[in-house]
Amino acid sequence: MKLVSNPRAYWQGLRDCAPFVVIVVPFSAMFGMVATDAGLNILQVVAMSAIVIAGSAQFTALSLLQDEAPVFVVLLASLAVNMRMAMYSAALVPHIGAASMRMRMLMAYVMVDQTFAVSVRTFDAAPQMSLNEKISYYFGCVTIVCVPWYVCTYLGAVLGQLIPTSLSPDFAVPVCFIAIFAPMLRSLPHIVAAGVSIVAAVVFSGVPWNFGLIIAATLAMMAGAQVEFWQRRRAARAEGAR
Repeated sequence: MKLVSNPRAYWQGLRDCAPFVVIVVPFSAMFGMVATDAGLNILQVVAMSAIVIAGSAQFTALSLLQDEAPVFVVLLASLAVNMRMAMYSAALVPHIGAASMRMRMLMAYVMVDQTFAVSVRTFDAAPQMSLNEKISYYFGCVTIVCVPWYVCTYLGAVLGQLIPTSLSPDFAVPVCFIAIFAPMLRSLPHIVAAGVSIVAAVVFSGVPWNFGLIIAATLAMMAGAQVEFWQRRRAARAEGAR
């Protein structure tokens, strides 16, 4: 099965995801600058972006590496941050589950928040799309997001080598995180999870190697899931009472 067997669907996906370039370009460039400032060379910065393709996990790993945390802690923290990708994959199974294993592995590798959000919304709204159309559409979304991510990471790394230490852009990292996660707080479980993560991160901030981040993420996911369970049970009771 070809990546782009339906050019029309491919170009539609590219157009639908095009607005995210406004976010991807500065964020990837910022990672390149911050990573270079942290001591990574250009090859290491670009390789990290090409292998991981996840801004939040990359910034988390970078922070832990700066703190000289053990490799297993870096990997575990990055995995915790990227746990949402498993839920994304599950949501896409009804749409692209019939694709070959090789194709699904490739789609999972290049999946990011933007490509998932746009793709699943389109697939749900157009159930008549064939598997080939969905795959072509997905890779259209991927092209306009991932290619600028690679290129601008490299440009940011080059630019980072030219920025004096006194003008370090580290302050922009929390700003980028706020810009990414704030729009996701659309329901009570999301808000509760965010609140628990903030409190837990502060409480466990003294844990070595920023391991408190993993504890906070675990508690937040548990709290959010519990609130969602309560909401569903309440809705089921209300429906049964009618």
